[in-house]
Amino acid sequence: MHKIYFLKTCNTCSRIIKQLKLPESFIFQDIKENEITVNELDHMRELAGSYEALFSKRAKLYKEMGLKGLELSEEDIRDYILQHYTFLKRPVIIFGDSIFIGNSKAVIEQAHKALQGES
Repeated sequence: MHKIYFLKTCNTCSRIIKQLKLPESFIFQDIKENEITVNELDHMRELAGSYEALFSKRAKLYKEMGLKGLELSEEDIRDYILQHYTFLKRPVIIFGDSIFIGNSKAVIEQAHKALQGES
């Protein structure tokens, strides 16, 4: 499966999508319009190794809800991501059995190499 979870209104996501020139075989899922399902999130966790790897501590709600400094369990993190799309790091790119999470330069370079068959 080739899929990207992103926000249509996120300029960084749009820039990354253009930069990577994702093929038409990709499924594009705007997580605001089409919320992620339990199965989708669990599949991401299988590939990523943890829910924490998928969790955005930069989300506005993270601060507003006073979560900073709290010790959140994997189940807590899973519930927060399912509760509100902003808790999912963006973008999340699934390319076969590989997952690329977030917008750091290193992650995007790894995704680009995988897409070009250089992984």
